[in-house]
Amino acid sequence: MLRRDTLKYLASGSMILVSGLFKPLAVLAKWNEAAFSAVDYDEAIAAYFPNQKIKESEQISIGVHAVVENGAVVPIKVKTDLPNIESITIFVDKNPNPLIANFDLFPGCVGFISTRIKIQQASNIIVTVKSNGMIFSTRKFIEVHEGGCG
Repeated sequence: MLRRDTLKYLASGSMILVSGLFKPLAVLAKWNEAAFSAVDYDEAIAAYFPNQKIKESEQISIGVHAVVENGAVVPIKVKTDLPNIESITIFVDKNPNPLIANFDLFPGCVGFISTRIKIQQASNIIVTVKSNGMIFSTRKFIEVHEGGCG
Protein backbone atom coordinates (compact mmCIF):
# COMPACT_ATOMS: atom_id res chain seq x y z
CA MET A 1 0.00 0.00 0.00
CA LEU A 2 1.10 3.50 -0.63
CA ARG A 3 1.45 5.91 2.20
CA ARG A 4 -1.47 8.04 0.99
CA ASP A 5 -3.75 5.02 0.68
CA THR A 6 -2.85 4.02 4.23
CA LEU A 7 -3.64 7.51 5.54
CA LYS A 8 -7.00 7.56 3.70
CA TYR A 9 -7.85 4.14 5.12
CA LEU A 10 -6.98 5.21 8.66
CA ALA A 11 -8.88 8.49 8.30
CA SER A 12 -12.05 6.75 7.08
CA GLY A 13 -11.84 4.22 9.93
CA SER A 14 -11.41 7.04 12.45
CA MET A 15 -14.49 8.85 11.12
CA ILE A 16 -16.58 5.71 11.44
CA LEU A 17 -15.35 5.19 14.98
CA VAL A 18 -15.93 8.82 15.97
CA SER A 19 -19.43 8.94 14.44
CA GLY A 20 -20.30 5.74 16.32
CA LEU A 21 -19.24 7.33 19.59
CA PHE A 22 -21.47 10.38 19.18
CA LYS A 23 -24.70 8.45 18.64
CA PRO A 24 -24.91 7.16 22.23
CA LEU A 25 -24.20 10.67 23.52
CA ALA A 26 -27.19 12.00 21.57
CA VAL A 27 -29.41 9.32 23.13
CA LEU A 28 -28.15 10.11 26.64
CA ALA A 29 -28.77 13.83 26.09
CA LYS A 30 -32.58 13.42 26.31
CA TRP A 31 -33.75 15.29 29.38
CA ASN A 32 -36.67 17.33 30.63
CA GLU A 33 -35.41 20.82 29.82
CA ALA A 34 -38.54 22.60 31.09
CA ALA A 35 -38.27 21.00 34.54
CA PHE A 36 -34.50 21.49 34.92
CA SER A 37 -34.66 25.15 33.82
CA ALA A 38 -37.70 26.05 35.95
CA VAL A 39 -37.06 28.80 38.50
CA ASP A 40 -39.98 27.98 40.80
CA TYR A 41 -40.50 24.74 42.74
CA ASP A 42 -44.18 24.39 41.75
CA GLU A 43 -43.27 24.98 38.11
CA ALA A 44 -40.46 22.39 38.26
CA ILE A 45 -42.62 19.72 39.91
CA ALA A 46 -45.46 20.33 37.43
CA ALA A 47 -43.07 20.07 34.47
CA TYR A 48 -41.36 16.94 35.78
CA PHE A 49 -44.48 15.10 36.96
CA PRO A 50 -47.28 16.54 34.78
CA ASN A 51 -50.83 15.68 35.88
CA GLN A 52 -49.61 13.19 38.50
CA LYS A 53 -50.63 13.03 42.13
CA ILE A 54 -47.80 12.96 44.67
CA LYS A 55 -48.44 11.27 48.02
CA GLU A 56 -46.51 11.92 51.25
CA SER A 57 -44.64 8.87 52.55
CA GLU A 58 -42.98 7.91 55.82
CA GLN A 59 -40.97 5.23 53.98
CA ILE A 60 -38.49 7.76 52.52
CA SER A 61 -35.69 9.15 54.66
CA ILE A 62 -33.37 12.05 53.85
CA GLY A 63 -30.00 11.90 55.55
CA VAL A 64 -28.66 15.45 55.77
CA HIS A 65 -27.52 17.68 58.62
CA ALA A 66 -30.16 20.12 59.91
CA VAL A 67 -27.64 23.00 59.79
CA VAL A 68 -25.12 23.35 56.96
CA GLU A 69 -22.14 25.72 57.10
CA ASN A 70 -21.40 25.80 53.36
CA GLY A 71 -24.25 25.34 50.89
CA ALA A 72 -21.83 24.71 48.01
CA VAL A 73 -21.23 21.11 49.12
CA VAL A 74 -24.06 19.44 50.99
CA PRO A 75 -23.80 15.65 51.35
CA ILE A 76 -27.17 13.95 51.17
CA LYS A 77 -28.34 10.34 51.42
CA VAL A 78 -31.78 9.15 50.40
CA LYS A 79 -33.10 5.76 51.45
CA THR A 80 -36.49 4.22 50.88
CA ASP A 81 -38.14 0.92 51.70
CA LEU A 82 -40.79 1.30 49.00
CA PRO A 83 -40.97 -1.66 46.59
CA ASN A 84 -40.00 -1.61 42.89
CA ILE A 85 -38.20 1.75 42.85
CA GLU A 86 -38.10 3.32 39.39
CA SER A 87 -36.52 6.70 40.19
CA ILE A 88 -35.43 9.07 42.94
CA THR A 89 -35.63 12.83 42.30
CA ILE A 90 -34.25 15.66 44.47
CA PHE A 91 -35.66 19.21 44.63
CA VAL A 92 -34.61 22.21 46.75
CA ASP A 93 -37.52 24.64 46.87
CA LYS A 94 -35.63 27.95 47.21
CA ASN A 95 -32.77 27.28 44.80
CA PRO A 96 -32.57 29.27 41.55
CA ASN A 97 -33.31 25.96 39.77
CA PRO A 98 -35.22 23.74 42.21
CA LEU A 99 -34.81 20.44 40.33
CA ILE A 100 -31.40 19.20 41.43
CA ALA A 101 -31.12 15.63 40.17
CA ASN A 102 -32.99 12.56 39.01
CA PHE A 103 -31.71 9.02 39.38
CA ASP A 104 -33.39 6.35 37.23
CA LEU A 105 -32.85 2.96 38.83
CA PHE A 106 -32.84 -0.44 37.19
CA PRO A 107 -35.39 -3.05 38.33
CA GLY A 108 -34.23 -4.81 41.47
CA CYS A 109 -32.01 -1.93 42.67
CA VAL A 110 -31.94 -0.98 46.32
CA GLY A 111 -33.71 2.31 47.01
CA PHE A 112 -30.61 4.24 48.10
CA ILE A 113 -28.54 7.10 46.68
CA SER A 114 -25.77 9.24 48.10
CA THR A 115 -24.64 12.46 46.44
CA ARG A 116 -23.70 16.09 47.06
CA ILE A 117 -25.92 19.03 46.18
CA LYS A 118 -25.82 22.84 46.33
CA ILE A 119 -28.26 24.87 48.40
CA GLN A 120 -28.56 28.66 48.18
CA GLN A 121 -30.45 29.43 51.39
CA ALA A 122 -32.49 27.83 54.16
CA SER A 123 -34.87 25.55 52.25
CA ASN A 124 -36.81 22.36 52.13
CA ILE A 125 -35.16 19.42 50.44
CA ILE A 126 -37.94 17.49 48.74
CA VAL A 127 -37.32 13.95 47.57
CA THR A 128 -39.74 12.13 45.30
CA VAL A 129 -39.64 8.40 44.68
CA LYS A 130 -41.43 6.68 41.83
CA SER A 131 -42.52 3.22 42.98
CA ASN A 132 -44.94 0.86 41.22
CA GLY A 133 -45.97 3.70 38.91
CA MET A 134 -46.94 5.99 41.82
CA ILE A 135 -45.03 9.00 43.13
CA PHE A 136 -44.26 9.46 46.82
CA SER A 137 -42.42 12.30 48.53
CA THR A 138 -40.99 13.57 51.77
CA ARG A 139 -39.24 16.77 52.78
CA LYS A 140 -36.70 18.03 55.30
CA PHE A 141 -35.95 21.68 56.18
CA ILE A 142 -32.32 22.68 56.61
CA GLU A 143 -30.58 25.92 57.60
CA VAL A 144 -27.68 27.18 55.44
CA HIS A 145 -25.13 29.68 56.78
CA GLU A 146 -23.33 30.38 53.48
CA GLY A 147 -25.20 29.85 50.20
CA GLY A 148 -23.72 27.72 47.46
CA CYS A 149 -25.61 28.69 44.32
CA GLY A 150 -23.70 31.54 42.94
